[in-house]
Amino acid sequence: MRNPLLAGAVVIMTTAALAACGSSADGNGPEAAGAQRPAAAGPAVPGPSAATPAPPATPSAGEPEQPAAGPSDPATGPKTPSDAITPATGTFTKKQKEYLRDRVPKGMDPAAVLQTGQETCDKLRYLVKADRDTAVGAIATEEIPDAADAVAGLCPQHQDLVDEAAYAYPDGVHTGKELRPGAYRSASPTAACSWQVTGAGGKELSSGSSDTGLSRKITIPTSARTFTSTGCYAWLPEGAEG
Repeated sequence: MRNPLLAGAVVIMTTAALAACGSSADGNGPEAAGAQRPAAAGPAVPGPSAATPAPPATPSAGEPEQPAAGPSDPATGPKTPSDAITPATGTFTKKQKEYLRDRVPKGMDPAAVLQTGQETCDKLRYLVKADRDTAVGAIATEEIPDAADAVAGLCPQHQDLVDEAAYAYPDGVHTGKELRPGAYRSASPTAACSWQVTGAGGKELSSGSSDTGLSRKITIPTSARTFTSTGCYAWLPEGAEG
């Protein structure tokens, strides 16, 4: 039986991971390569008074309203060439350079990008020590985003977690090719966990609920067309290491 408190503790554990893991235990953090952490952000600049809001700009009659210009998206904007990716001091390792390839927006400190990936590895290392199923569930639900890339480039020892998460079901509605027949167990469910499996024509094949917060096991048959889960966090393939 899994600890019913784990579901509510995921966010607390991941936050504690960052506080406890200022530098990577894997030796792959920016500081290990001589890179500097990005400077802490300065104090917020107060905005205009709510009592005297600025009047909205009104376009002239007949003149089309122009869309407001916004900052470019770092994910799709121009990237720093690989040969120009260098830390402020020291050097990056070969593994770190591979991770940073096509990932550093122009004008951004590559050490900051590397630190984000390393923090992902730190979270996984912390969670897997507390409860492996919770770590896999955090990847499957994307509570830890971009885990696959960080693991592949910076902490390959956690690849088994990523591989298992690829066959897991987060809460939600799953249909068509998403469905994989087999036995599954819930990881860190809440006390309001419920599920339903339907077949052709919406016929209910199985359903259930749990108000105990304890792990449950279900089977998704080959005749399933839809699997719906609410409050169960994630369902992991039964038979995988738990």
